[in-house]
Amino acid sequence: MNTYVIVLLVNLLVQVFSDQSDIHIGYQVTLAIPAVYTKGFLGRAFLMETEQTAPNFRAAISVESNFEEKYSCSLDILLGDVRVWSSGHLSRFYTSEKCVLEFTQYGDLRLKGQNERIGWKSGTSGQGVERLQILRTGNLVLVDSLNFIKWQSFNFPTDIMLWGQRLSSQTRLTSFPINSTLFYSLEIQNDKIALYLNLGRSKYSYWEYQPSTKQNITFIQLTSTGLEIFNGKHRFDQIKSANPDPLRFLALENSTGDLKLYRYSEENEKFEASYQAINFTCDLPLACRPYGICTSSGSCSCVRLVNGEGLQSDCNKEIKFDGLCGKSEAKMLELQGVLSVLKSGLYRGSVGKEVCEDLCLDDCTCEAIQYTSLGECFLYKMVRGIKQVERGSYKEVSNYMVKVPRGTNDDGNGKSFGLKKWVVIVIGVGDGFLIFLVLGGLGYYLIWKRRKDLNVTDQAN
Repeated sequence: MNTYVIVLLVNLLVQVFSDQSDIHIGYQVTLAIPAVYTKGFLGRAFLMETEQTAPNFRAAISVESNFEEKYSCSLDILLGDVRVWSSGHLSRFYTSEKCVLEFTQYGDLRLKGQNERIGWKSGTSGQGVERLQILRTGNLVLVDSLNFIKWQSFNFPTDIMLWGQRLSSQTRLTSFPINSTLFYSLEIQNDKIALYLNLGRSKYSYWEYQPSTKQNITFIQLTSTGLEIFNGKHRFDQIKSANPDPLRFLALENSTGDLKLYRYSEENEKFEASYQAINFTCDLPLACRPYGICTSSGSCSCVRLVNGEGLQSDCNKEIKFDGLCGKSEAKMLELQGVLSVLKSGLYRGSVGKEVCEDLCLDDCTCEAIQYTSLGECFLYKMVRGIKQVERGSYKEVSNYMVKVPRGTNDDGNGKSFGLKKWVVIVIGVGDGFLIFLVLGGLGYYLIWKRRKDLNVTDQAN
């Protein structure tokens, strides 16, 4: 049995197994976890790597700190310095004292913590597995004596899709923003590829790619030139890279929710995006905080609502109206000149505007609606993805309204103090002040001139 024990006293990266291309049953490596929590800590032991020109693939076990002041343990695959797969992507394994990777005699690959607690396993015990390998594609595999694959990381997609990897219809990539209950997903459906913002079981699409030819999508595959779309064995469409350099991976960014295709720049010695799905900040789903408005300049403003005590919120404080039900507790206020980039799956067609408002008022989880001139009513369980639109575009065909407590002041027409109203107020006050200065100065000049003329006349007499 090959057993390695590594004590982590400071952040370190260790090569444990560089002289072999695979790992056999009976292998075990242990990382000791610091007794005292250290913010930003990362300990990593590299197990094996592919024989390629850098950047190449490496398999490693990692121990890292997180914002909950805990240490997580994971089995990772890295391309250069980019983590392209992790056993802890969907569910982190938190442990103390130690992080152990064990390849049992029965062919099961496991991560264990203190007191032999198992945090992750491949589930291949008793299937004749003998070796762990990392392929040139970055696919981590468990194989038997005949080199048949019994488990592979490609079957458990995370937020990155590697060159040569396939994703079949009805599968998805997922990405998780830090400190958020929301998550992004890239989903392959029968007729399109779409990006979604997810809140529990509610989904809101914010980008779609529909092939020009109407064929059912069987799977997608990342190649050197782009993301290819297949029906059976027939490739019928492609999202192309804008650069001739071969692509290395596709990523669903956890910071923005954008979809990007990456190549490696030899000149700059780093990965660079050669395609991105969303090019304007305000079209991103979480460009601003809740109740924030992304302006045409790409900056964030905020929805200002007024109650009897003054401002309900300013740009530095988060507004949250949840659990409001019925007309006795809440009302709908329209935000001027805005719409949501999110398309809600909670939808009712061919209804009137008042009916749409009532649907949200009667639903305790509803926080906003978007109503179109076609009678489409979209309900939202969050107030996110709001952006400013120019007059004459969506203003006449779409109305975006938020649920607020009854008693919140408005302008007398049932419309809230949204972005454009505040802009008008600010401009009006500024123009009024300038007019006051001009008229005041002119009046002062006329009075001064009249007094001077009177003084000259009196002296002449």
